[in-house]
Amino acid sequence: QLQLVESGGGLVQPGGSLKLSCLASGSTLDYYAIGWFRQVPGKEREGVSCISSSGGKTNYVDSVKGRFAISRDKNTVYLQMNSLKSEDTAVYYCAALSEALCVMTSGAYDYWGQGTQVTVSS
Repeated sequence: QLQLVESGGGLVQPGGSLKLSCLASGSTLDYYAIGWFRQVPGKEREGVSCISSSGGKTNYVDSVKGRFAISRDKNTVYLQMNSLKSEDTAVYYCAALSEALCVMTSGAYDYWGQGTQVTVSS
């Protein structure tokens, strides 16, 4: 019954910023950990960031530490992306896990959005 919809992607220049949103419907997110993942053609899906159900604990892949920030508020989870690089270009997905703590492995997650394209280019 849980549905996730991403938004906020688009074309941005290197060094720019985007804020992605993951809107949930059909169920409350109170008991779900949420992860953001990204995928480039020809490569496996990569965990970018995740946040615990309470919002009290977050994880980031090393390549985005200091640039990205994950947060949550009621039925929406956000990924603020700053100082974007061309290497950040990918389809970004949000996913929900029916556990309190989050992990950075895609196989652990139960629900997925359809993805939003982020392109970083001059």
